[in-house]
Amino acid sequence: MAQDAAPQAAAEQPVSAGEIIVTARRREERLQDTPVAVTAVNAAMLENKAAVNIGDLTGSAPNLLITNQNSGAAAANLAIRGLTYADVEKSAEPTVGVVVDGVFIGTSTGQFFDFFDIEQIEVLRGPQGTLFGRNTIGGVINIRRSKPTGEFGGKVEVSYGKFNTLATRAVVNAPLSSDGSVGIKGFYFHNESDGWYRQAQDGSRRGFSNNENFGGALRVAPVGSGFEGILTVEKQVQKYDPVVSNLTRTGEVFCGLIPAEQCNRNNTTDLYTVFGQANVGHYSAPSATLEMNYDAGDVTLTSITGWRKSKENQTQDFDGSSVDLYYVRRLQNYEQWSQEFRAAGKIGSSLDYVVGLYYFKSDYYLAQYSRVFAFAPTVDPLVYDTNPQQVNGSTRSIAAFGDFNWAFADRWRLSFGGRFTRDKKALDNSFGGNLIGAGQDTFKKFTPKVGVDFRPNNQTMIYASWSQGFRSGGFSPRAGTAASASQSYRPEVVDSFEVGSKLELFDRKLQFNVAAFYSKYKNLQQNNTLNCPSCATGNETITSNVGSAKIRGLEFDFTARPSSQLTITGSMGLLDSKFKGFIVGGISPVTGAVVPYDYSKNDLIYNPKMTASLAADYTVPTSFGEVIANLTYRYIGRYDQQISLGPISGDLVNGPIIVNGNDPRVRTDKQGLVDASLSTNFTLAGADAKLTLFGRNLANDRGPTHGFTVGGLWSFGTAREPRTYGATLGVKF
Repeated sequence: MAQDAAPQAAAEQPVSAGEIIVTARRREERLQDTPVAVTAVNAAMLENKAAVNIGDLTGSAPNLLITNQNSGAAAANLAIRGLTYADVEKSAEPTVGVVVDGVFIGTSTGQFFDFFDIEQIEVLRGPQGTLFGRNTIGGVINIRRSKPTGEFGGKVEVSYGKFNTLATRAVVNAPLSSDGSVGIKGFYFHNESDGWYRQAQDGSRRGFSNNENFGGALRVAPVGSGFEGILTVEKQVQKYDPVVSNLTRTGEVFCGLIPAEQCNRNNTTDLYTVFGQANVGHYSAPSATLEMNYDAGDVTLTSITGWRKSKENQTQDFDGSSVDLYYVRRLQNYEQWSQEFRAAGKIGSSLDYVVGLYYFKSDYYLAQYSRVFAFAPTVDPLVYDTNPQQVNGSTRSIAAFGDFNWAFADRWRLSFGGRFTRDKKALDNSFGGNLIGAGQDTFKKFTPKVGVDFRPNNQTMIYASWSQGFRSGGFSPRAGTAASASQSYRPEVVDSFEVGSKLELFDRKLQFNVAAFYSKYKNLQQNNTLNCPSCATGNETITSNVGSAKIRGLEFDFTARPSSQLTITGSMGLLDSKFKGFIVGGISPVTGAVVPYDYSKNDLIYNPKMTASLAADYTVPTSFGEVIANLTYRYIGRYDQQISLGPISGDLVNGPIIVNGNDPRVRTDKQGLVDASLSTNFTLAGADAKLTLFGRNLANDRGPTHGFTVGGLWSFGTAREPRTYGATLGVKF
């Protein structure tokens, strides 16, 4: 038949110098040959942009939003295509998966990743549950670090900037065999900052952080054996100040207990002045990853073993005022272990496949000691609270998956596959050692995917796909009653439909991609704060399934290389989302009875209607090396960060009470972020050196990254990084 060799030739164009190769489908493919919406950023791009951490990706890919959640160590709030779940509790798995060297990170803690020593980052948009671990209904950020080279060499970098920010990083490679088949890599990263908040009482800096990450990797790849094994062992240690700003307003209980100037503050410029007590968080997270690959000719076998453990001890003044109203100490332990086996290969010339098995387990413990209306700022919550909340949780998950490509006709490919997942979860909730409630449940689902792509010529690919995503159910760790603690919430399911095209024009000097998608989001899991007379704070936060949502959008991205010296990249994402049937119980403001509240008019959280970016890199050769200039503009439309109670109407006595939007204090204003860097490459003592001057948020666009209201008691928020600048000196040898 005609499809024996031609389809592969049409679908797989030859790789040219500088071409980006991605593993979005667990296969090595050219970016433009991959029939999924993916944005790839390699090491050179990150260096040119002077990117520091995963948050710098915000706006660089369509419909991607990443913010730092300071209620947890190195914690991230991630949203792709409007799908997110912003919470630091270990029992709540993220909606967007972060995968590092093939290992899925099971909590939002530890996801705010440093960018030094990164080989490539891939942002995969839309459900990715078939191939990438668990609960990735929004998408995946796939991070691949550099491998040990088997040769002596390395790089060292030191950076200093505003807010007394100091970063030192080093990676050193060395051979352990004469032929380079055995090599070792050691790395050490340090980053510290005084923070960008000011304490109102004395003008001192708040929000400090001190982060250390260190470890080593061993690579064994005997020449001619087809085997490669990489063992990476590392540890992250962080000390930080999880400061929050006061957003309490008139009508909330805490406003009547704090000085008047600390109430009714705005959620933009006022966020940078804080009043609360000193906090400190300590985080320690060792981890290990073992990846083994064996190329047996017709099939490649892969095993990835991942282990991660974390320990946290954090105090936090959640009320954000100078009065001791709600101060906590949170002690947390978390451990995860995962194992994945994959086989990838071809059957004949027209069918290739990836099949595998996956196992994941995690265990979680939380003890929260609280001072509520204590007015005793010198008493440690460990001493004050004789009735602490204690939570134990566990997850056991198994899965089997398969993904297939069939070149069924000339220039046509059919992609299909699926994943069967079975999760077993348990959680118990106690106060002062007395069990409040416990629950155990099993959640299972088969999630299929199917797609087709067509290449009318070697410069154009058109594709369409349907995929289903599954995010497991669970239990509410902040429940305060037996009924709430023992009641599980159901899994979320997303059906995503997508059509797109990838174009290579003008002899590959322009790559242009467009995608349109429509997502049906069922059984949404949302946190809701409810009245609880028996709880210490008078309320409890439970997670429940609250209806459905529809999300549709358009995405564009391009890379243009008009000359060898100039590269221009850009992207735009448009979102339109709407709740349906979002009804939960609440308290009538007239009778105090529980009545239905309809939140269907509220905006979905972390859903900006538009994100966009435009960046230019220009390289000028010089007598001593080259100079590289980068200028980037990122636009992020306004978005809400919490489902909350805004203006209400309807039947205030019997319900339903109509909620007409979220509280405006949990809304981020639109952002226009201008970043720039100027680098020069030169030789220093025989080594390649690079000096970079950088500035981020040069327009000093100030505002919130996070806002939260707590059941009529108080509200708080956090601020995004204001204008900052600095210099970096790096040496490669």
